[in-house]
Amino acid sequence: MNAEDYAEQASEIFVLSDSFIRIKELIDDESSTIDDIADVILLDPALSGTILKLANSSFFNYPGKIDTISKAVLVLGITEVYNLVIAYFSTQAFKSNQVESQFLEEFWECSVDTALMIKYIGSKLHTVNAERLFILGLLHGVGELVIKQLAPEKFKEALVISSDELPWQKQREVFGFTYADVSAELLKEWQLPFSIVEPIRYQNEEKFECSTQETKLLFIAKRMMLLNYGCSHFEQEMLISPEKLVETHVNSALIKAANEFCDMERLGILAMLKPSAAMIY
Repeated sequence: MNAEDYAEQASEIFVLSDSFIRIKELIDDESSTIDDIADVILLDPALSGTILKLANSSFFNYPGKIDTISKAVLVLGITEVYNLVIAYFSTQAFKSNQVESQFLEEFWECSVDTALMIKYIGSKLHTVNAERLFILGLLHGVGELVIKQLAPEKFKEALVISSDELPWQKQREVFGFTYADVSAELLKEWQLPFSIVEPIRYQNEEKFECSTQETKLLFIAKRMMLLNYGCSHFEQEMLISPEKLVETHVNSALIKAANEFCDMERLGILAMLKPSAAMIY
């Protein structure tokens, strides 16, 4: 099986709801109004509550009170609200994942950390289209969940890496592709925008010549997260060369600040997107 085969299988198990499809149709339709989009979101009380909680959190730091979905769309913008909708329904889709609860909680913690780091760095660097950075970080690793469920034995094999081997190098050796490829193919199956799918597909690409700014920042944020988790035994230079930091204008002070931002925001975001994840604290 190749990455596309795994993604096709996964798309039959991890299904986005009809509400998501309807919201996407409205957002794609230029004749739709803010009220049209808000009305569909309001049909799902859990989604509405999550969006309002996130909109009023320190994550957005909006000075006033956002008490209606229409105001959330107006204040945050359609793209930002759409990203929140994607975040909500994506995490809901994986509730049917038949993996160990501890693994799932740790997975979402790593995903949220990557999302917070890329959003923080992107905002500090005044990145264009920064509103989609959070969703890139949150969904960058969903292919790992797919492989964990559909090919558990090969997944275990890919965990055994040598001291000088990076995880995605071993994944390519075992599968012939990386989890990033599966992530991108699943998001493509879900018909998410190209601007989200492609940075996730190329998150491990060492050559920056053809990379977008979003792809470069995901490259950095993911590796920063790994330094705190699965690859904490590596020296930073093995995961992120000084040249890559210079090229992306990321310095040690920004890395430190991004980690501190994660520590402040992690629990709140986990509690809103994955209520059970907050219990590990």
